[in-house]
Amino acid sequence: MTRKKSSPGPDPAVLAEQVKEAFDVFRLPRARERFEELLAAPEPETSRLQWLWAVLEPQLRARVESRIERRIRESRLPERKTLAEFDFDFQQDLDRDLVLELATLGFVDVGWNLLLAGWSGTGKSHLAKALALNACLSNRRVRYTTSEELLRTLNASLADDTLEQALKPYTRPELLVIDEVGLEQVERSTASRSGLLQKVLLPRYQHHRSTIITSNIDWKDWGDYLGDHLGAAAILDRLIHRSHVLVIEGPSYREHEHQSKLRSSRTTSPKKRAAKAKKAPPSA
Repeated sequence: MTRKKSSPGPDPAVLAEQVKEAFDVFRLPRARERFEELLAAPEPETSRLQWLWAVLEPQLRARVESRIERRIRESRLPERKTLAEFDFDFQQDLDRDLVLELATLGFVDVGWNLLLAGWSGTGKSHLAKALALNACLSNRRVRYTTSEELLRTLNASLADDTLEQALKPYTRPELLVIDEVGLEQVERSTASRSGLLQKVLLPRYQHHRSTIITSNIDWKDWGDYLGDHLGAAAILDRLIHRSHVLVIEGPSYREHEHQSKLRSSRTTSPKKRAAKAKKAPPSA
């Protein structure tokens, strides 16, 4: 018997063009670019899976980076603070091990809260923003707001009956940061701080969604701050129930920097001051 000849496979050049078209249809420009590079200079002794991963990995990396950037934009973080920038040596009483544990975001996975208290300049906002950035980098939905912005937005929504819609950006994210509680100057005539905060925090508590709050107000003084002792008790009861509490009792870093600059200017030698005066342009 004569064996039938197998039909030749598709033309490699035609097949390559079809693959490129497929990349275009699926909107995978990085994968197409890498595919063309590998066709032009194929790597020796590469398995099919290795070769396929070499094609797809740049596209995957670009997609992840794009998604992270979108998470950061949507979070409305005013700046990108990191824990690497935080001066733990300056705040020596701060529990560094707990902060590093929090950076793993396990507290977000289980829906716990983080309450950061302390005087102005002690680093509360820095820590909150750094943890929020970590959450964005791990592709979690995050929203940052100050207490003033939150209350102003919700108060405004009462005027046109859009409160339910206005609450969603604050109740839905996996992590919400409410910064600078106690510094805002929002009028209370439309609605109480207590009532609006409860509408944000109680649904988050019920759905095990994490909240970070920074404040320079002692917990015992929240009733006075909110103008509603019963409402404050209801909020704090739920916040503290599943929370890490960090009280930073150290000095103000901003004050430390200010004093350092003053000392530096005072210790400038007369010789250097004279040299600077010579370089200065004559006054008109």
